[in-house]
Amino acid sequence: MAVAAKAAKKRGSTRDRMLFTAAEVLREKGAAGVTIDEVLARSGAPRGSVYHHFPGGRSQLLTEALRYAGESITALIDDAAAQGCLSLVRQFVAFWERTLGEGDFAAGCPVVAAAIGSADDDPAMTAIAGDIFTRWRDALARAFVADGFGDADAGSLAVTCIAALEGAVVLCRATRTAGPLHEVSQQIEFLIKSREFVHRFGLPSAEL
Repeated sequence: MAVAAKAAKKRGSTRDRMLFTAAEVLREKGAAGVTIDEVLARSGAPRGSVYHHFPGGRSQLLTEALRYAGESITALIDDAAAQGCLSLVRQFVAFWERTLGEGDFAAGCPVVAAAIGSADDDPAMTAIAGDIFTRWRDALARAFVADGFGDADAGSLAVTCIAALEGAVVLCRATRTAGPLHEVSQQIEFLIKSREFVHRFGLPSAEL
């Protein structure tokens, strides 16, 4: 998705370039670090385009950029879900490893950045981030249900995957290595396979 997004930035509309750029800055600096001047400088858009495409100014640009980023990752989850939950986790890990590497570990998840750093800057951003996380959880849960898990287990596993993988991305940025992402994904895969075993065969007997 990162490569496709860069190509879209180069040939897309001015509005799309601005949204992509704002999401990029959000990933690097959080909501407080997104300024109109930096978005214009990075995207190459003329100043008048702000008022044309985003009459609500910086606040509108921020919220739409967050939705843009969230929808891009939701689409990734939906596309991978048809291949099963294990494949989905692996593709999600591959996506973040590639994205972190391309950005030299300087940028993380824009939704996490909005969720933890926007309460004072723009409270609406936190609510939007919460909605995006809910959509990710629902998409992941559907994948687990399709693989035979019950609704309760599917929802719990979905939340665990999001929390663990997003936390791993934060650790990767701090340590400047993809190691935490791989270690967390291995444990998630073990958890999924273990829960699947218990679902099919029940808990092992204490006599074993």
